[in-house]
Amino acid sequence: MRLAAESTALIPERSTDPLEYVDYRLATTPEEKDKIYRLRYRAYLREGAILPSPSERVIDQHDDAPNSWTFGIYIHGELYSSLRVTLLTSESRSSPSYEIFDEILDPELDRGRIIVDPTRFVADPEKARRFPELPYVTVRLGWLACGYFNADLGLASVRPEHRAFYRKVFLQEPLGEPRIYSGLLKPVGLMAAQYPAIREKVFQRFPYMRSSAFERRMLFERKNPPHSDAVVSPFERTSIVPQQS
Repeated sequence: MRLAAESTALIPERSTDPLEYVDYRLATTPEEKDKIYRLRYRAYLREGAILPSPSERVIDQHDDAPNSWTFGIYIHGELYSSLRVTLLTSESRSSPSYEIFDEILDPELDRGRIIVDPTRFVADPEKARRFPELPYVTVRLGWLACGYFNADLGLASVRPEHRAFYRKVFLQEPLGEPRIYSGLLKPVGLMAAQYPAIREKVFQRFPYMRSSAFERRMLFERKNPPHSDAVVSPFERTSIVPQQS
C-alpha cells in the first residue's frame, strides 16, 4: 500500500534506535481489534484499495485464526500501524497468501517447510509522516516471527509498486505474479525469501531487526501454539528491546 513504505528512502542509520518509543501490542480485546479494523478501513479506502463499506471496518476469517497474530504498533501510546502474522505449516494451510497462491506454496509445505505470511500492513497516513521509520518497525514483526518459528520462507503479498521496498529490506524476490485477493480492488503479487540464507545480511544492514528470545516469546508464545516444535533462534538485538504491554 502507498504509505511511508513507498516514499521513505532506505536509510537504516537514520536513528540510533528506531524502536526506542515503539510498543508492539498483540490485539486481544474487542476494543483493540476494532481499532485495528477501523485503521485498515481508513488506510485501504484512502488508497483506493477497497470500496466504501457501512461497517467502516476491514475484517476477514484469518483475524481470529489460531495460526494468526494481529498486532498494533503504538508510539507514545498512540496506534500508528498494524500487521498480521500468519504461520503456515504442512498441517496448517490457511493464510491470505495461501488463498491466492496455493499451487505455489503447496509444494513447499509438502516438503515440511515452515512459512511466515505477514499481511494487512496498514498505517495511519497522518501519523506515518511523523515517523519515517514506521514501515521498518512494522514489517520487523514478520521478521521476528521468522526467527521465533525457525521459518524457511518469509513471504510478502504486495502490489507491484511496493516490490522494491521488500527486495531492499528482506532481499525478497517475486514468486507469483499479481492476482486479486478477495475484498481488494488492486492485485497483489507474491514475494519470498529464504530466511536462513538472508538472515545475517539483513542483520548487517538493519541491526534493529535483531531481537531477544524474550521479546519473541512475549510476542508469539501461546499455550497451544499451532507449531509446537518451533525453535527460537539465539540472536540478540544490539539496541534497546521495546517495552512489552
